Amino acid sequence: MNTNLDHKMDYPLVSIVTVNYNHPEVTVALLVSLQRITYPNIEIIVVDNASQESPKIIETTFPNIVFIQNRSNLGFAGGNNEGVRRAKGKYLLFINNDTEVPHDFLEPLVAKCEYDHHIGGVSPKIKFYYQPDTIQFCGQGPMNSFTMRSFGYGNKAIDTGQFNVDRETNFLHGAAMLIPASVIQQVGLMPECYFLYYEELDWSAQMVKAGYRLWYVHNSVVMHKESVSTGKMTPLKTYYMNRARLLYLRRNLKGFTFLVAILYQISVAIPKNLFIFSIRFKNGHLKAYMKAIFWHLQHLVSREIHLNPKINQ
Repeated sequence: MNTNLDHKMDYPLVSIVTVNYNHPEVTVALLVSLQRITYPNIEIIVVDNASQESPKIIETTFPNIVFIQNRSNLGFAGGNNEGVRRAKGKYLLFINNDTEVPHDFLEPLVAKCEYDHHIGGVSPKIKFYYQPDTIQFCGQGPMNSFTMRSFGYGNKAIDTGQFNVDRETNFLHGAAMLIPASVIQQVGLMPECYFLYYEELDWSAQMVKAGYRLWYVHNSVVMHKESVSTGKMTPLKTYYMNRARLLYLRRNLKGFTFLVAILYQISVAIPKNLFIFSIRFKNGHLKAYMKAIFWHLQHLVSREIHLNPKINQ
């Protein structure tokens, strides 16, 4: 496949959306790298999620961007969705503010989608910024119907070119994903019930259910400032991660598979986690985990968790 866009008519508008929450200097570094890219037809939308640290430096340094100031923290999905509502592009690139990009990263992503209109979204090769020879993402495997966990191809592997071929992926990566606006019109916006974690996994699942294919694009690279050693759990992460895991189960599994998954969670996963947090005297994590479970008991028959917001809402 030719992944080069050869003339001006082949450069559809791409709306680049990123969410800022505190640490505006991190977002500034991303925007500086975006100024250097060779793709000539972009708009940049920065959504500030009610940061406690003033984001004014972003507005003053980059007066030509679209800047949206939220009155409250809407989470990862809610923040990005505000950007979608203002976007004009044929494609939308959702990119974490703690990334930086090479000058030529965008052309292969757009070319992949232009080549095959059955594609619902693409993600680039994502590497660790502070260890640039190490891979974070080269595609992702299927979701385990019992544990509600997936695995990433190439995660923490040294990049020797072993993943230098495009491949279908079960899920896109929330740190960088290009999605056609027409797909969002059909499947809806990113589900906001999660607030943190699993939103892009659920969104990917909605695209696949709608008949679209998802791809990892090997010759586009994004550098992510997340540490290779990231994985340290805080009580806040324990709460949102486990709340999200069960949300994904409830939103995406049906019938017999759903019943088996619920039985597994009730009889194995939940007792195991409660026991581990207890014997390790991690009271903060124990309380956070119990809070996550209690949230689901409170919303046992809630219809809102099954809603997918639309652009015109």
